[in-house]
Amino acid sequence: MACAMSITPEALEQEFSLTTAVTRLDFLRRRDSGATTLNTAVDVDADDWTSFKAAATSLDVPESLELLALGEVVARKAHDSQLTGFRAALRGGASWTQIAAALGVRPEEAWTLYHQLIERQERSSVLDPDAAAAARELAGVRPR
Repeated sequence: MACAMSITPEALEQEFSLTTAVTRLDFLRRRDSGATTLNTAVDVDADDWTSFKAAATSLDVPESLELLALGEVVARKAHDSQLTGFRAALRGGASWTQIAAALGVRPEEAWTLYHQLIERQERSSVLDPDAAAAARELAGVRPR
């Protein structure tokens, strides 16, 4: 059975704020029983309610696709917020050791990630060249 509409992260990203996307993602995740056997498809007869009992999940295909797309939306939105977190921490006086600990990486990896985020947002015109230069200056020297 094919879905009538295309469920994509891009479509859902426009529809949901981060808070709403997380709430909907959690709702759909909880609706799935988790008891499904991998690689097993179950045909459900919409006219026979007892056939739903045999299905180990209560998510239909569109809801399952929405769950996948929402996971991507949440990941993208969370990733986009990292630069804000980095800049706030640096402005507040956090060390690269502290920032790295918050990310679960080494300080030099955190510094590199920060610069990658600046580059990505500069390429996508989220940051203008002056804002990007200011963000780079905020980083200071690469930790060793």
